[in-house]
Formats: sequence, C-alpha cells, structure tokens
Amino acid sequence: MPVFNDGIVETEIPGGELVETDVLIVGSGPAGASAALFLSRLGVRNIMITKYRWTANTPRAHITNQRAMEIFRDMGIEDQVLADATEHDLIGDTVFCTSIAGEEIGRIHTWGTRPDREADYRLASPCLVVDIPQTYLEPILVRNATVAGTQTRFSTEYCGHTQDDQGVVVQVRDRLTGYEYRIRAKYLIGADGARSNVAADIDLPYEGQMDIAGSMNITFKADISALVDHRPSVLYWVIQPGSNVGGIGTGLVRMVRPWDEWLIVWGYDINGPAPELDDEMAVGIIRDLLGMPELEPEITGYSLWGVNEMYATTLQRGRVFCVGDAIHRHPPSNGLGSNTSVQDSYNLAWKLAAVLQGYAAESLLDTYTAERAPVAERIVTRANRSAREFGDIFEALGVVGLDGAQMAAALEERKADTPAGAAKRAQLVHAMETKNYEFNAHGVELGQFYESAAIVSDGTRPVPEPGKQDPDLYYAVSTSPGAHLPHAWVGDNTTRLAMMDLAPYTRWTLFTGISGGGWSDAAGTVARELGVPLDTVVIGPGQAVTDLYYDWARQREVEESGAVLVRPDKHIAWRAMSVPDDPTAALRTALTTVLGR
Repeated sequence: MPVFNDGIVETEIPGGELVETDVLIVGSGPAGASAALFLSRLGVRNIMITKYRWTANTPRAHITNQRAMEIFRDMGIEDQVLADATEHDLIGDTVFCTSIAGEEIGRIHTWGTRPDREADYRLASPCLVVDIPQTYLEPILVRNATVAGTQTRFSTEYCGHTQDDQGVVVQVRDRLTGYEYRIRAKYLIGADGARSNVAADIDLPYEGQMDIAGSMNITFKADISALVDHRPSVLYWVIQPGSNVGGIGTGLVRMVRPWDEWLIVWGYDINGPAPELDDEMAVGIIRDLLGMPELEPEITGYSLWGVNEMYATTLQRGRVFCVGDAIHRHPPSNGLGSNTSVQDSYNLAWKLAAVLQGYAAESLLDTYTAERAPVAERIVTRANRSAREFGDIFEALGVVGLDGAQMAAALEERKADTPAGAAKRAQLVHAMETKNYEFNAHGVELGQFYESAAIVSDGTRPVPEPGKQDPDLYYAVSTSPGAHLPHAWVGDNTTRLAMMDLAPYTRWTLFTGISGGGWSDAAGTVARELGVPLDTVVIGPGQAVTDLYYDWARQREVEESGAVLVRPDKHIAWRAMSVPDDPTAALRTALTTVLGR
C-alpha cells in the first residue's frame, strides 16, 4: 500500500507506478493543449495525456475568432498561427448557390468583412478573424506547450480516477504496451471531447441532448480556384433541387486550404440507417455539390458525426474540472467551438496557478463554473438557433417539402416579374439578413461578461452604442467590472502596443493616469503584502506609455485619477472611478475579495 508525500494513503485504484504532478490534463485538442500551454507559461507543473498517437487527423474546427487570436497573441504564438492560417481577407464572401459551378442565390459578407462591420471588428481588437484548420492549430499548441514545460504523453489512455481533499489519482494505460500506471495530481482537467469520460466519471449535470441530427464529412483535394477565387470564402452553401441533403436541408462545401483542399458536410436522417460511405458515394456527392460531373477528386477521408445541443450547468466537482467540448456540445454554426474551448482553459489556468502558488484561496476555483457555465449555455443556444435559421432561407425560396421538379420551379420563381416573385425576393432579403446572427455575431464572439466572486461589481454593465443594442450582433466596449479590457493602441513615438500587451497573462495589471500617481505605491505595497504578481501602468504624456489615438481616454470610463484592475485573463476585476483618500486600503480590499482571502 503506497504512502504519498502528502501523507494520504490511496488504495482505490491499485497497481502500477506513481507519477506526480500539479495538474493532469486529459486530451490534447484546442482545450487541452491550450490549458497545458497556459499552465506551463505560468510555471505550473503539468502532464497532458491523449489516447491518440498524434494531434487531429481531420480539419474539424477552423474559424478562429478575435478573442482566441488575442489569447494566442498573449502567449506569443500569434505569428505562428497566422503563418498557417488563411488570412482575414480571404474568408468572408460566404456564398449560397445551387452548386459551386451553378447559379448563385446570394452572398453574405461574413466574419466582419463587410466594410461597416469590419470597423466594429478592428476597433474591438488588435487581431482579426482568420481560418486555421484544427490539423494545423493543434500541433502549434502542443509544440509550444511541450517546449514551455508540459510533459506530453501520446497513446496514453485515461482509465478512471479517485480524488480526496489533497489531490486526484488517475489510472492511465500506455496503449502501445498495455502497461498501466497512476498519475497523482493536485487537480485534473478533462478536455476529452464531447463524449468525455472525465465528465461522465464526475457526473456533470447537462441540459439538452446529443445526436439531434446526423452529418457526414467528406474531405477531398481538387483545384477549383477558377470557380471560387473571385469570391473567396471558407463556406459555400449548396441548395439543390432533387437532392436529399438531410440535416438542416443544405450541403456545405468548406475550404480547408485555398483553393485545392476541401471538406463537404452533408446531412442525413439520424433516425434512419446510417449511410454506408465509400469512395463511389463520396465522389457522387462531391460532383453534385460542385456541379462538376466530370471531376476526379482525390478522396482523403470521410466520417459520420452527430449534431448535439447540450451544455453542462456545473463544470467541476472538487478537484476535477472540464473544459471544451466536454461542457458545450453543439453544431459548428457560428464557429464558436474551439474558440470557446481555448477561452475556457484561459479562464481556468490562471486560477489554478493562483491557488497552487499560494496567493489565492481555493474558493477562487469555484468561480470557473460561475463565469463559464453561462457562456457554455449561450454558445450552444446560439449555434443551434443559427442552424435552424437556415429554414428562413428555405421558406423564402419556397422549397420546403417539395420534390425535385417542384423545387426547381420554386427556385426559378424568384426571378419572375410577378407579385409572387417580388414577394419571394423581399422575403429572401430578410432571410439572408438573419444569417448575420451566425456569421457576424460579434457580441457572442467577444461579449462575455462575468459575474462571480472573482469580480467586485460596481452595479454597472456595458452600455451598447446607439443603434447597436443587439447583444448577439454587437460587442459593447466597457470597463465595468466583469467586462473584457477594451482595446486601444498605446505606446510612444517608436512603438505601438495594444492595451492587452500591457496586461500579460503572468500578472495582474492596474491601469491609471497621471493624476493617479498614488496607485503605483499602493500596488507595490499590496503586491508585497499578498504575494500577488501585480504591476501598475500609468498612461499619459511624458509617461512610458501614451494614449496614441486618445481611444483609451474615451473608453476607460473612470477619471484620469481612477484605476482599472485587470485580471490575468484580461477581464476587469475592479475599478475605482477616482483616487480615494487611501488607495492602498481600497486596492487591498478589492484584491483580497477577488482572491477569496
């Protein structure tokens, strides 16, 4: 019977040698690999295991939004991601058509590429939306995590765990040799996907259901640049008379690499027999959707998957936490999956580090569920609603419930100089506008507002700009406690930095102005007392950092003598509208409250 260093005797999971670490991560996808990277950058010992021999072997997630790109910037890997990504200018001319070579029904500027929306996106962040398939992103995350200190173990399967007041013991199996051993960690992170064994073992509660619809993926190579490079996008939606596309009623041709590598998503009735995929069937679907009957594509793979509508309402049990698809399971609509997964880990990792490094109470970890469970619910709801909103287009076209010949006639009617044709065209304009809720939902992408014990609320919330009140479509900039640090360009006559660059993940940051000189001494005193990594940034003329465009002055919402306290994850923890009589006491109270001290 082994006795561990902390004096705890473990007998429930017998057998094998014992390895020890601070945090064990199960899964090496975007959620798991980013958690490993974040923890390593914070100096936290961690081991990441995955039952697979390497990273993702299919493109899977791809749209990478501004918040995720900001996190990669914070980790110093933004340039690596951009080097492998399809740039912003090539991703947004989303097309609806009867086939790639056939008639267009319409286009939508997506991912903030329409000129008026691009202004919103550029004002909100130093980063823009790009497209990078998971096959390219995962190796970047895994490599950088491992270089930073993560012990990465492939072909290593999670087999179960027990936990006590001091830690978690996980039984794992080497899939090459069959050898089983145990890893004892102080905390366990389950990042093992939509059918998470870790989540099942801690019996997380969920709302919704799995497998509400069926889809198949077909990946192939074919150079079709002549049909698409004049309308560059990552998504081409195909509505065809006579085709049974199932699912949401349309087929998708998705760019993997421009313009010769592609993925097709094709729905099927999940309540009936699953289709038996083979190369002949795949080639037929590809030819139909592309409208190229003589094409000889190179088939690189195909698979079946289920569309889910489920989110966890509690994300943790004791010392075990779940992130990513384990807690939010939804269709790829809105491109929220991997982005939200990275953000889950970004929220959790600094809290684990703060507790492990002794400057925060364990109660800080309870704020992970409080802050991220509402996000999980929101994105699952939004993604599924976006998928259903394709029905508005089918209704506008008048093709619902029709057979092939009838569908063809209904599609032709939109061209007619008749009252019915005019009504159909007007309805189609409205239906296409609705798709902005999938493709330009800036508020969903960036508008996470946290309310928890790790935020000292002052009773305010972000106030939308006039004409931009819709919280899904528009992101409201604010320094209200719980909001994300606003973006502004600052620096000096030789250097331009984003505000986020001055608030790195490795510390807490207090922003103030020239009139708030007392805050620097206060921050130094409180940092020493509490052992918190905290620095002050004074912004103004004659300082190391100036407000280059005066954007920070317009966005800070506090007086020049006030202060804005920013957590490592760039959310506002607390703010003072002006300097109080005793700034040290005010800052001490705020930090001890947030850290559960």
